[in-house]
Amino acid sequence: MDERLITAKASDDFNRARAKEVFSRIVHLLKPEKTQLLNLKEVKALLRTRGEYYKGMQTVPIDAIVGSEGRYRDFNQAFLPKHEYLRERWERIDKARLRDEILPPIRLYQIGEVYFVRDGNHRVSVAKSQGQKAIDAEVTAITADIPLKPGMTQSQMVEALIAWEKQKFITQTHLDRVIPLEDLNFSSPGRFDEIIKHIEGHRYFMNLRPGNNLSFEQAARSWFDNIFYPIVQAVRRENLLSRFPGRNEADLYIWIVQHWDGLKAKYGEKVSITEAARDFSQKFGKSFWERLAGLFKSH
Repeated sequence: MDERLITAKASDDFNRARAKEVFSRIVHLLKPEKTQLLNLKEVKALLRTRGEYYKGMQTVPIDAIVGSEGRYRDFNQAFLPKHEYLRERWERIDKARLRDEILPPIRLYQIGEVYFVRDGNHRVSVAKSQGQKAIDAEVTAITADIPLKPGMTQSQMVEALIAWEKQKFITQTHLDRVIPLEDLNFSSPGRFDEIIKHIEGHRYFMNLRPGNNLSFEQAARSWFDNIFYPIVQAVRRENLLSRFPGRNEADLYIWIVQHWDGLKAKYGEKVSITEAARDFSQKFGKSFWERLAGLFKSH
């Protein structure tokens, strides 16, 4: 192919890729997460990965590449370019493809069934925009307990992590035989470790009483009946979930019990659970009209 035609074709290819990215952004205006390329650093922090090992050269399905180590802001979830300043390098790689030049393999990290680009974001973008199904890559695997699959958003990864933590909690404590775990639903990870600490703390103070020698399971039942559930009842009475959209009753339990401890330290033991719940809601919750005003303010 003539070099002038190659240059024109590469320019047209980039223009089409940019147009697709803009259209995708408009379509997903109300749910921008659907178009976001995953940030490897955030995913590793979320999953608390344990280590990595080298897997060598492999042929990887391009659709399984879902994120990037350093260029997650430059491309969308389909690896379409988001900025004009990417044009020069993008077109240079596309020209090499049109000349049938052999490009070096990209470098990827693998977590579960998905991959993140270490080096070669533009090559992935060009290959995917041209309908290429697979690409040669040097792969390093990162070990994690949560199985990741293509198509998962970061919020879905959070849900998978919370489900894994809950199952681990059940396996470790067997408290599903003692308390109704359907009430222990959280919207963010790391909470089940806090629950174990709350139960152990309750057990310690209960066993300070003469004649008490509660087991962990007995302490869990007492904690649920005398601390957790009364706070959940206060949340329901005060309709607090309406002021904290996207959160669960168990989320509010964690926050309110911390707030309650602070109020008691300041004003004494006379502060009730209901007073703590109301005070927390007034200080940190938002009404419908406040949330609506904030939505318009952000645009």
